[in-house]
Amino acid sequence: MNQVAANFLTRCFTASETIALLLRREYERRPQQRVVTLEQALQPRYLAWLSFENDGGANIYVSANPLCLGSRKRIKECIASVRHLYIDIDTDGDARLAALRASDQVPPPTAILSTSPDKYQALWRVAGFDFERQEQTLKLLAGAFGGDPACTDCNRVLRIPGFFNRKYAPAHLVAVEYPADATYGPADFRLDAVAGSSVLPLHGNAWKSPASKHSHSEQDWAWVCDQLAHGHDAAKLTRELASLRSDKPDPLYYARRTVDVASARLWFIEGIRMDDVITMLEVRRRYEIPGATAGARAREIAATAYRMVVRRKTA
Repeated sequence: MNQVAANFLTRCFTASETIALLLRREYERRPQQRVVTLEQALQPRYLAWLSFENDGGANIYVSANPLCLGSRKRIKECIASVRHLYIDIDTDGDARLAALRASDQVPPPTAILSTSPDKYQALWRVAGFDFERQEQTLKLLAGAFGGDPACTDCNRVLRIPGFFNRKYAPAHLVAVEYPADATYGPADFRLDAVAGSSVLPLHGNAWKSPASKHSHSEQDWAWVCDQLAHGHDAAKLTRELASLRSDKPDPLYYARRTVDVASARLWFIEGIRMDDVITMLEVRRRYEIPGATAGARAREIAATAYRMVVRRKTA
């Protein structure tokens, strides 16, 4: 557990930077906050203390951005620089995360946290953002991908993977994956064109789109699902979708992923086992994607599709 947390903090911050750690219990009105250097937070005894507090019911968070040297608070005036963009996806999580992964409006996140069942936080490590541009981009991200519109301030805190989310019974272990190891700039986020429309229908506290029509990606998804349900060949569908979406930076990647997630979802609905679904996905792309990559890709796609089906059954 401690190593997962330490690895996350090391990826997010650099040596000697000041960060804020927040410990919040559901039954306490005021959370505990500790402002420490990265080195202090990474000490085995400090991580062990955080684990002890987490075992006792405290939820563990870290500031999304580093604080100014000498800061004792986590107010906006104490934030040193913009280190991350982020989005909280609390509704229709698996479907919205799949749409985010397939989108050409944003680069791959540098970290995706599974904070609770069907809920996620996606992070992008960035440079070249001032606070005004960060806030504007955070609002566009929330509007485009169905995130929580309240999570757009620079002094936001994030859950730390490796600790348990104690808001639930049983507690949910916060997990993390690292789709990319890059630092992005403002030019990598092409969100202005989608500011007025959403990738997926929004519910709950997410921003509503003023437009009534489905997005292009939604139309692609519905069409592929219908074609597969009627027995159409996946390879032909992939080629056709790639040719139709030449506007995408990588049309073939987009088409493969859309077709494969839709296929896996259909197989699970038909009662096919997880191991067999993974094998079928690997075999389908065995001549197109290298072996090790194909295996990891197949497992991730199968897990995404399975969560879609489970959520549909429990809705």
